[in-house]
Amino acid sequence: MKAMILAAGRGERLRPLTDETPKPLIKVAGKSLIEYHLLNLANAGFSDIVINTAWLAEKIHESLGDGSRYGVSIQYSNEGSALETAGGIINALSLLGDEPFLVVNGDICCDFDFSSLPDLKNNTQAHLVLVNNPEHNPDGDFAITEGLLCNQGDAKYTFSGIGIYSPLFFSQSTPGVLPLAPMLKKKAEEKLITAQRFTGLWTDVGTIERLQELEVQLSQ
Repeated sequence: MKAMILAAGRGERLRPLTDETPKPLIKVAGKSLIEYHLLNLANAGFSDIVINTAWLAEKIHESLGDGSRYGVSIQYSNEGSALETAGGIINALSLLGDEPFLVVNGDICCDFDFSSLPDLKNNTQAHLVLVNNPEHNPDGDFAITEGLLCNQGDAKYTFSGIGIYSPLFFSQSTPGVLPLAPMLKKKAEEKLITAQRFTGLWTDVGTIERLQELEVQLSQ
């Protein structure tokens, strides 16, 4: 299975750090956010990685190269200007192939075991990993009912930014700037997405404060 790391965003809430450094290259406890992903993916057996880039793209290319020092092979999907999550994935489909693939947000940090992800069932088009709701998203995004992702439920959790997608998930979408959330909600209504809950280390590094908290956590 191939894996895609989303790394095209501007990182507005992390300015001024992201004025000169793309968000995935921001370092925490001695390694950049995207390096944690590359090493975790390599340890889980993933060798073919696609990374989409836009903001300060050349710095990501220069820093990571072909991926060989991380034990992986990297291909880049260059967008010019960011296409949002779904748009970025659609733009990279030719590099991702015909089989289901993993997608992980480049601005999260986690110790999730990517090798534990299940294969997609025959009648589903995606599988998402949900986490307990952080302070910045107290109401959550989705519920899980009998293994299926649901828009409503007694307990709602936050989408972690980790998921497996079949190319079929995007087959009716046109290229361009396109967010992922509305597509997830629609496919959830159609019962086409399975889900699981993860309770390990996970942080959405969206602000300076969360970055500082993560630095303390990983340095202990």
